[in-house]
Amino acid sequence: MGMRDSGFRWGWMSVAAMGAAALCFGILERPGGVHAAGGEPAPVLVELFTSEGCSSCPPADALLARLDAQQPVAGARVIVLSEHVTYWNSMGWRDPYSLDAMTERQRRYADRFGLGEVYTPQAVVDGAAELVGSDERAMLRAVAKAAGSAKTAISIESAAVADGQVRFAVRGGDGKAELMAAVAEDAAQSNVLRGENGGRTLRHVAVVRELEAMGVGAADGRALMLKAPAGSGALRLVVFLVDRRTGAVLGVAERTVGRG
Repeated sequence: MGMRDSGFRWGWMSVAAMGAAALCFGILERPGGVHAAGGEPAPVLVELFTSEGCSSCPPADALLARLDAQQPVAGARVIVLSEHVTYWNSMGWRDPYSLDAMTERQRRYADRFGLGEVYTPQAVVDGAAELVGSDERAMLRAVAKAAGSAKTAISIESAAVADGQVRFAVRGGDGKAELMAAVAEDAAQSNVLRGENGGRTLRHVAVVRELEAMGVGAADGRALMLKAPAGSGALRLVVFLVDRRTGAVLGVAERTVGRG
């Protein structure tokens, strides 16, 4: 099923049916004058649900990388996570970064937003707004809006890789919120051999390899850990607080961690 709207070919992918349709990218000019609230930059979490098997995803991957590198929204500090889903893996190319946990996370967002179906590329901003991951105008608007919301202070006190684990501590938070933590590859690259992106070299930033709930309550500096993925490149540790009732991200922090 598809329809045309403002230069995009829309295709919704049911988790059950796993249809082959996806969203095609439309070239958009970046709007000027997008600003968040004044003061210190407000951290905003942008999650991108993507797949190397989806031909509409590379433009969204590129937009995520630009947000990360250029930080184009005044008053916002954009913290990004690339979350690769599994439902494209049977369509010619198995995404090496895909995780069942990311598919399940996207399903939960679909339920929360009343979508009933999942699709790629999809971006979720601060757990409160969803949009087509390659729609730059909508992305900048959503980030600016999120930056204007009140934030709960949270910080990563320490982080290091030891014995195959990322060990860290977190300070701040909200006694009623759930603390989430993600370990992501700082950068990743694939030479895709088959499928819709066959013959292309795809590049990604902040590719999630582990994502876990760390408990409810204010972070008090207690020792926490997540499994460190194999490899030699730098990792990103992202921690964020989630309102258990609404799913909104209340605060987020990030730290780069070397692997020795």
